Amino acid sequence: MTPQEALVALNMLPTIGPIRVRRLLEAFGDPADVLGAPMDRLLRVDGIGEETARILHGWQDHADPAAEIRDAAARGIAIVTQDDAGYPAPLRDTYDPPLLFYVWGKIEPRDRHAIGVVGSRRATHYGTQATKKLTYQLAQAGFTIISGLARGIDTAAHEAAIAANGRTIAVIGSGLAKLYPPENLGLAEKIAAGNGAVVSEFPLNTAPDKQTFPMRNRIVAAWSRALLVVECPAWSGSLITANLATEYGKPVFAVPGPIDKPTSAGCNQLIRDGATLVADASHILDDLGELPFARQASAAEPAAEIPELPEEEAAVFAAVTDDESPVDRIIERCGLPAHVVSANLMKLELRRLVRAFPGFRYARR
Repeated sequence: MTPQEALVALNMLPTIGPIRVRRLLEAFGDPADVLGAPMDRLLRVDGIGEETARILHGWQDHADPAAEIRDAAARGIAIVTQDDAGYPAPLRDTYDPPLLFYVWGKIEPRDRHAIGVVGSRRATHYGTQATKKLTYQLAQAGFTIISGLARGIDTAAHEAAIAANGRTIAVIGSGLAKLYPPENLGLAEKIAAGNGAVVSEFPLNTAPDKQTFPMRNRIVAAWSRALLVVECPAWSGSLITANLATEYGKPVFAVPGPIDKPTSAGCNQLIRDGATLVADASHILDDLGELPFARQASAAEPAAEIPELPEEEAAVFAAVTDDESPVDRIIERCGLPAHVVSANLMKLELRRLVRAFPGFRYARR
């Protein structure tokens, strides 16, 4: 049995979560040794009772890892374990990191620069529009958007990130063969086709339930550099995610809403409890400081090599100098249409590479 097969088998066993698996691996070292251990040795491991030991000892009654791996490969799904380089780095040091991920699409190193966006499944027009505006700006600034593929705010966040030609990760509360909600299959396909990845820690055919969603929430909170809560009532899974983010030491941002609307009661309470009020993406970017594509040059670096940018942004950035220049002068220098220059100046401003001044003048930061 390969190490991957053994880990897949352990992940498929009922009632044995990541914390117990971690204790077993600390005791036995190799995942295959866990599956082959006698009952008496299993019972010596802290937290392993008689029922769990019986499940482990008879693991073949519950799991067929070779068939699971074949099924995943046939569906174009990769299985990434903690030993693999592609495992999300921010999760490695958490208390209960997922043993492995099923990945539909691709996780990239830049996805460590991620912001979680969560909110109500029953989003209002206000919440949807706020999500689209803020997420679009954050994705343009270079952040990967992480959310849960749920109806409402999650859906708006993923769609806005794709519209901004950014990256997005959907962490779902079911197996990838039981994608939920089913009406978001088309959105999931868009994400997996080159805009990010749809991921799950659950075996392929796991149906969603009341336990899988809180487990999904901890991944969103732990993976993200910060969490944005857009709209939620006083009792909401989004508040659970916000509490988890706080426990992980991640900053929490919240969009305020009307005081007479129950749909905004959760966000307003978060702000009262210390979350940062957000009305524009710049509020988040200012607090986070260094941005993914805003690397500062050393004295030895030529200015033209500061960022790695898409072609049009690079052309506009090259036309901006350290001194204030009117936008007409920048248009002349780069030779691009006015609307293209204006759009890319906004992107560069979000990336904290240029600064806007009164009178439509711009200069490098």
